[in-house]
Amino acid sequence: MFLTQISGARATLLCWGSTYLPFTSGMNVLESSPYEPFVRGFDYVRLASITAGSENEVTQVNRCLDAAKACNVDEMCQRLRTEYVSFCIRRLARADTCNRSKCHKALRKFFDRVPPEYTHELLFCPCDDTACAERRRQTIVPACSYESKEKPNCLTPLDSCRENYVCRSRYAEFQFNCQPSLQSATGCRRENYAACLLAYTGIIGSPITPNYIDNSTASIAPWCTCNASGNRQEECESFLHLFTDNLCLQNAILAFGNGTYLNAALAPSVPPTTQMYKQERNANRAAATLRGNIFEQLQPTKGSGEEPLLRGSTQLASETSGLASVSRAAEWLLMWVSMALAAPLLLAM
Repeated sequence: MFLTQISGARATLLCWGSTYLPFTSGMNVLESSPYEPFVRGFDYVRLASITAGSENEVTQVNRCLDAAKACNVDEMCQRLRTEYVSFCIRRLARADTCNRSKCHKALRKFFDRVPPEYTHELLFCPCDDTACAERRRQTIVPACSYESKEKPNCLTPLDSCRENYVCRSRYAEFQFNCQPSLQSATGCRRENYAACLLAYTGIIGSPITPNYIDNSTASIAPWCTCNASGNRQEECESFLHLFTDNLCLQNAILAFGNGTYLNAALAPSVPPTTQMYKQERNANRAAATLRGNIFEQLQPTKGSGEEPLLRGSTQLASETSGLASVSRAAEWLLMWVSMALAAPLLLAM
């Protein structure tokens, strides 16, 4: 028996790389968390298999459990996953809270460095029961990285995100790659599920971190509400519905579950709603405004103190005409430079 215990401990050391998670009293290893506490003398992978059900009851594939096992086998995935979990479950001295800043930083490091074949399986694995769904929900340790005692107004984390360059750029990437479209067969304007899922993981560990809201559905949302938004109510709801009522994101997650997320020719699985029409309309307005701002920067000016020509124009025809003028001016400039360079050669002949 002594040799058996030594063998089991050695196997555990190889699996965890001599890094252990502290035992959390009261943690239900059956459902409450995918990060089972380390118990000396037990094989973690075997323990995870047991917690999913008895040997006779396991008759179907549990992809969320398989994803955890696969991560433990990969050195980088296992190490960075252990790192963010340890930061996210650690309590501050003399306080019943975690260090959310360090937790978020470790989460960003994990999703930035670990390949999507591991991170996507952990985060988007399909579930048919609450135990599996709870394991999936607990992937980012939501007690620290996601939840708080009270839900703030969504404008608070949104404004915080806009003030941070990294968060602002990643949120813009999420808006771009997960922009819904009712005219697209996939529900995505860019028709790229993989890009949408990758952009989604990019905002985990930011002030607007989203997650599954419960273990009975696959619904996703940031931890916030739009109550008492005042004159920014529409702005708040547009942000919130980008997660809760996003045809592109919902279809991308469903497609990943059935293994067809790399196929851009799928019909949408989620019926469109009125909010999705509003979402697409607002996205189109934002795109038009962006094109108008870029157009303003390209316009020639009469002098340093004068306003750019055609400032404020956001019509497609005006943009095309303006860009064509710039192109013609560039062609004339290029021709003049060529003639100037060729003149000395002609005189020397």
